[in-house]
Amino acid sequence: MSTPGISSSTPKTPVTLNPPKDDPISLEELAKANGATPETPIYVAIKGTVFDVSGNRSSYGPGGAYHVFAGKEASRALAKSSVKPEDVRPEWQDLGDKEKGVLEDWYKFFSQRYNIIGKVPGLSNL
Repeated sequence: MSTPGISSSTPKTPVTLNPPKDDPISLEELAKANGATPETPIYVAIKGTVFDVSGNRSSYGPGGAYHVFAGKEASRALAKSSVKPEDVRPEWQDLGDKEKGVLEDWYKFFSQRYNIIGKVPGLSNL
């Protein structure tokens, strides 16, 4: 898993995004958005913010390199640049400054490419 740097933060092709939403999305709702079927959306949460990554099904859908994040709050794994299932969880505040910086880079990366469709209540600062 490569870590996006500041230079890769801006998409090569401009992306038109909808205004961000902050609708509450429970962990149960998030878990259902795992791309299990072609009709099922794919959501990934970072720092409690839920991104719709359905448009990148080849990466986040079944068989994709990042499917482990589908329907999950993936902050810790992204901060650690890990695709290990045991790292895919919301807790990230105990990580070092370097990992927190990596997480912030991922947050920027996602926010410039994917629509923000809601927030998981209580998960922004674990």
